[in-house]
This record gives sequence, structure tokens and C-alpha cells, in this order.
Amino acid sequence: MKISMISAALVVATMIPSLAIASDYPAKPVRVIVPYVAGGAADITARLIAHKLSEHLGKSFVVENKPGANGMIGTNAVAKAPADGYTLVLTASGPLVVNPSLYKKTPYDPVVDLVPISQITRYQYVLVVPEKSPIASVDDLIRKAKEKPEEVTFGSAGIGAGGHFAGELLSVMTHTKMTHVPYKGNAQALTDILSGLLTFTFDTVVTATPHIQSGKLRGYAVSGPVRAEALPDIPTMQELGYEGFDITQFQGLLAPAGTPPDIIAKLHEAVVYASGQSDVIQRLGKEGGNEIIAGTPDEFAAQIKADLDRYRKLIIDANIKAE
Repeated sequence: MKISMISAALVVATMIPSLAIASDYPAKPVRVIVPYVAGGAADITARLIAHKLSEHLGKSFVVENKPGANGMIGTNAVAKAPADGYTLVLTASGPLVVNPSLYKKTPYDPVVDLVPISQITRYQYVLVVPEKSPIASVDDLIRKAKEKPEEVTFGSAGIGAGGHFAGELLSVMTHTKMTHVPYKGNAQALTDILSGLLTFTFDTVVTATPHIQSGKLRGYAVSGPVRAEALPDIPTMQELGYEGFDITQFQGLLAPAGTPPDIIAKLHEAVVYASGQSDVIQRLGKEGGNEIIAGTPDEFAAQIKADLDRYRKLIIDANIKAE
């Protein structure tokens, strides 16, 4: 009996420092690194969520942009930061699940060097053609690619972008060869599809929707496993018979590996709070074309692992090389 009591006391004693850290956290401002330039999708999400975290936890969460090397500079800065909960990264999929397979070497291991807090959003793409295009459906596009592959082009925001992977997956699944035209960002790709210089593209739902509604683009399928809320009449690629077609991207919050679990739990609870606020739902969900997830750390870890495997296979199958 005495031994059991002593053992219990020792367990409690070892828990006290961690509990004390969590109860006091945050005691000072928290940096939220965004590994992209200001004004992009991840930056908008980060600033909105950071404001809500500040509101909920009573200390400032300050967004800092550290772009470069396809998101690797900012992500690596967090991977190498002290594991105390005061430096976090809010990033899209690329630095975590694409770069490790796209490049021969990355300065961090997304599974070993970072710990997930929460996947915040998921978003997908829609296959679009110009309004005057003779292409009448996805099947029509594939027929064209098989008959005259040299005439079929698709654009994206760059090598390794979600729209690029969606186009390459379509090519792999249909045994066709279509010409990818990479751009330095989504804006120019969208301009060229609107002007008819490209055969098709997989554009983000949020940026394509206004042009589909105006009739300047025609949307034929979305890239995720479920229909997009903003485009309920457009089927998924899977519904059209392309079994297993799934290209979605996420935005999520992570901390350096070794961050105390109680701090991770406290941050996750704050993300759940933030994601449930009406203005966040409006701006990220209804206006931003995102599905709001606010998943658990374990769920986010599983998503990262699944996406790592999926994109690694696609990069090999499509022989995708970094620029």
C-alpha cells in the first residue's frame, strides 16, 4: 500500500511541471510563422486564426512571414525553434507533404521535427475550360488528349502546386500526356485560361467560382472526394468514374517537436474555438472556399502521413521534377 502511494506521488510530481507550464501558457506573445509572402491564402488564414487565438488565450499571436524555397525557409525556422510553444507554423500542404518527395533533400523532416496541433482547413480544385472551348466534358478532354496530345495544355501555380498534381494525376490515370505550363503563382494561370491560351486548368474553387458563375469559365469536375459547397452542381472526379482521384490541400498549425503535450492540447482547444466563430466560418468557409476541419493532433498527423504517401507515389508515377 505504501509503495503504491509513493508511486502515485511520484507520478503526480512528474506531472506538476508540465501542468504548471500549460496553466501559465502563454505568458508572452507567440510567433506564428507563415512560410509564404503576405496576402496569400495561408497568410489570410493565419491572421484570422491568430486574432482569435489572441482573443481566446489572452496573449498576442503575431504573424510573421518567412517566404522562400517553396515554403521550406519558414517551415525550417520553426522546426529548429525552441519547443516551448512560442514559435508555431501555419502552412499549406506543400512544405509538409510535397517538398520531401519533390526535392532530393529538405532541411527538416515534417514527421520527426514538427508536431501537429490541428488541420484547420481543406480545399480543393475544379477542372475548368474557357467559355468558348470546344471541350464539352472531362471525357471529351481525355479523347482530345489521346488524339492530339500536343494540343492539350494545362496551367498551374507552379511545379508541385495542387493544380499541377491534379493535372498530372489525370494524365497518369488516363495514360495520356498533356503539357503542363507552370506559372509563378495562380494569377497568371487564371488570366491565361480566361483568355483561352490554355486548354484547361485545375483552379482553386474559391478563385474559379466567380468566373464559372459569370460564364467566363465552364467547370466540369472538382478534385476532392466530395462536392464543393460553392459549386454543388459540379460532380467530383470520382463521381465521373475516376476512382481514387483525390487532390486536396490543407492548411494547418504545427509546433516544434518536443513541445509539451499540454501546450499542444491547449492550442488545439483554442483552434477549435477560433474555427467555430461566425466570422471565421464566413471568411474561410463560405467566402474562402474551404472546408473547416479543426481536427485533433492525431487526425492531422494521420492526414500528413497519408498525403506524404500519396504525393510520393504521384511524383514517381508522373516523373515530376523540381524546377
